[in-house]
Amino acid sequence: MFEQVRRWNQDEGIFMTHSRVVACMTAILSQMSDRHYSRYIETFSGTTDLVDFLMETFLLFKDLIGKHVYPSDWVTMIMVQNRVFLRAINTYADTMNLKFLDNNNFEVQLWNNYFHLAVAFITQESLQLQHFSPTKRTKILAKYGDMRRLIGFAIRDMWYKLGMNKICFIPGMVGPILEMTLIPEEELRRATIPIFFDMMQCEHNHSGHFKKFENEIILKLDHEVEGGGGDERYMELLQSILLECAQGRPQLLTEVHNFVTLVTGLLERLLDYRTVMSDDSRNNRMSCTVNLLNFYKDINREGMYIRYLYKLRDLHLDGENYTEAAYTLLLHSKLLKWSEEQCALQLDYQTPQSQRQLKETLYDTIISYFDKGKMWEEAITLCKELADQFEMEVFDYELLGQKLNQQAKFYENIMKILRPKPDYFAVGYYGCGFPQFLRNKVFIHRGKEYERREDFQSHLMSQFPSAVRLNITTMPGDDIKNSNMQYIQCFTVQPVLEIPPRLKNKPVPDQIINFYKSNYVQRFQYSRPVRKGKVDPDNEFASMWIERTTFVTAYKLPGILRWFEAISTTHATVSPLENAIETMGQTNEKILTMINQYQCDDALPINPLSMLLNGIVDPAVMGGFAKYEKAFFTDEYTQEHPDDRDKLMRLKDLIAWQIPLLGRGISLHGKRVTDDLRPFHERMEECFKQLRKKVEKEYGVRELPDMDERRSTRPRSMLRSVRQSICSLAGSECGTPTKMHPDSLSLDSCVPPSPSIIPRSSGSVSVMDESGVEVEVKLRKSKKKKKSSRSSMIFISEEKERSSTLDKRLSKKQEFRSDTNLSEPSESGSGLVNSKSLPTITGLSLSVANGSEEAESARSKRDSKSVSVCLPSDRTSDRRSKGVINLLFKTKHSSKADEAKPSSDPSNDASSHHF
Repeated sequence: MFEQVRRWNQDEGIFMTHSRVVACMTAILSQMSDRHYSRYIETFSGTTDLVDFLMETFLLFKDLIGKHVYPSDWVTMIMVQNRVFLRAINTYADTMNLKFLDNNNFEVQLWNNYFHLAVAFITQESLQLQHFSPTKRTKILAKYGDMRRLIGFAIRDMWYKLGMNKICFIPGMVGPILEMTLIPEEELRRATIPIFFDMMQCEHNHSGHFKKFENEIILKLDHEVEGGGGDERYMELLQSILLECAQGRPQLLTEVHNFVTLVTGLLERLLDYRTVMSDDSRNNRMSCTVNLLNFYKDINREGMYIRYLYKLRDLHLDGENYTEAAYTLLLHSKLLKWSEEQCALQLDYQTPQSQRQLKETLYDTIISYFDKGKMWEEAITLCKELADQFEMEVFDYELLGQKLNQQAKFYENIMKILRPKPDYFAVGYYGCGFPQFLRNKVFIHRGKEYERREDFQSHLMSQFPSAVRLNITTMPGDDIKNSNMQYIQCFTVQPVLEIPPRLKNKPVPDQIINFYKSNYVQRFQYSRPVRKGKVDPDNEFASMWIERTTFVTAYKLPGILRWFEAISTTHATVSPLENAIETMGQTNEKILTMINQYQCDDALPINPLSMLLNGIVDPAVMGGFAKYEKAFFTDEYTQEHPDDRDKLMRLKDLIAWQIPLLGRGISLHGKRVTDDLRPFHERMEECFKQLRKKVEKEYGVRELPDMDERRSTRPRSMLRSVRQSICSLAGSECGTPTKMHPDSLSLDSCVPPSPSIIPRSSGSVSVMDESGVEVEVKLRKSKKKKKSSRSSMIFISEEKERSSTLDKRLSKKQEFRSDTNLSEPSESGSGLVNSKSLPTITGLSLSVANGSEEAESARSKRDSKSVSVCLPSDRTSDRRSKGVINLLFKTKHSSKADEAKPSSDPSNDASSHHF
């Protein structure tokens, strides 16, 4: 009978048609008593035959249990078969203890078959009572009992009888025992979890550690919990039982404690991951996946780490998050070397290949993802690395050419293709109703292209239909945080520009710097106006304080997720005067940016420029800065705030600098305005004349070079000392050259230029270096160039600069090209190299020549008294900037000052300086 069933078992199709034979075998076994089993065992003449019989029987039972001979609704037949098999298994186990337990006759494979059969029996679906209805569960327990307990206790007893032979089953039996302990039956868990400690102790006695056990249980836990096993109660029991067992072994206590901490952390993340995998929220699944892959990275489990990297990659591709998918795969590529070593087979890449081949394949995929996500800067970096390998290592010039062509295309895309700036949102999840990985935490989310806050918030709330939306931007109280409900807070934050070191002090095109305003950002700010002190109903600026909250995320955005947790939050208060300085600086930035844009693109509509200029020039529209004067430029304010003298100077300097910027904008407007808007322009000119007269009288004169001069050439780098000397102002932080009105106040007057600059008639100036030696700097006259198609450039200061948002009615193209919609507050002044109130000047950049690290060695070879300037003479005319504003400031002083002042010849002032 056994032999016939075994043969049928080899073909499942035949086997399923002979369930009656299995029923007959079950009936025969049910009729056998202990005496029948004993006599049958005695019929085997030798141990070999008996071992073969037991092993085949165990395999047969395991197959019958796993292949479901009967339909699942044949409960009675299945339970009868299980009861008969359980009795037979226990009987054969007694035979094993009697004949095959001592070291001389120990049969490892036989015992291994027994344990696997017992675990298969205890974990079969038909015995999992927790899945049945209460009525069905009660009937089964009343008639058959819980057979899981019986076989589980038998497994425990058989394990402890193995003695020194236990080491033969480590780590092979770790997975089956773990599968058994995950069954949600309290007594069974308490009886079988101590087996784990016994395994650790056994391996430690044998090898001095239990690394094999630890590695195996981590691997098996991941698969079992993802498949539905385990719960929080299991995690608690595992922790308490193992630590309790370790109390009797002080030499193992520390290692066991570390192991328990490791496994508990893994279980927490696995349970969170399993919970959200069935949710509709892809974001939650991504978060839990990242938690797991970071955990595996921390514990140096590379295989599991890579496994979850690809799970995260797939989630990103489903949501068309190509940039994040690229960053995810980039983590895998960083684990590989440019070598010919064979790499382990990894998921999507199952064919044997070297690490170099796999890394090249990954790079090509990552580059394609970055291309789709318009992250061409990152794609270029990888192209350069591949090109270097093709040129210097593998000498594949054909692939090198392809990669260089691709790289060139990416550079062209950066300059020509529109890349909308994403908005960023702070999202707080408050209340105990959220899972642990979200509860009472704030995350900064990166929005999609053109995604409004209302749309983002609506999608967010749809993922948590029972959540309550908080309409506040401040941190909620403990009553909300500790409640059992779900509260969601969402508001827009502004990314803080972090200028890459390689771009500082250099003229950079708008398209390049705009990218960094919303990418590679880690700090975000939210500003909230508040009223403090005495409120003047006619002048709100006098009491307008700003509460500014700064969030710092765990990683820069974008990254492997579209959001990261805010790991720190700081609060600062901006005074009304500081707020006025920031606002004026932002306004001047906005004007300057508009000038850049309209000089570069003749096709831009005139309306945005009209609205901007008229809103500033016509007091009837915006009130101008008269309210600043009323609030801050009074004797009363000066007496009450003596420490604000420098800030008042900065605000006055900003007001003064607004006039030449407005003049340049109105001049552009006059050339572009249509006939039907000519009366509007004339009124704006009239208002501007009155405004300029007033400002120049009270705050001094600031001048910009003529427009023709600004279009003469591309900005060049100059010695920073030259600019500092030209732009220095004694007794003022602003540091900008000023021409004073004769009736102006002495507070705003300027001293003559620093004597460190000596004019020469030969078109050069002498500069005193730090050692006091006179050095001659020649000035090359500019050459007129035709307008090119190159866009405008901006000057990047050493500190981060403030910028503000263009009018909402700007087109998407204008909004994209604006560099004033993201900002960073300045604590000690606005972010300029020399003038702390001077707006970001496009054009003639003043910086230390050869200021890069590469130039240090070259500079050291020169005489310490010599001064040199970088000469970009190899740049062709088609690379020169179109509409570049070269701002070299003219200073007008008294007659004594004029004698020591360099020549104000426009051809010299607007020229590019060189040796």
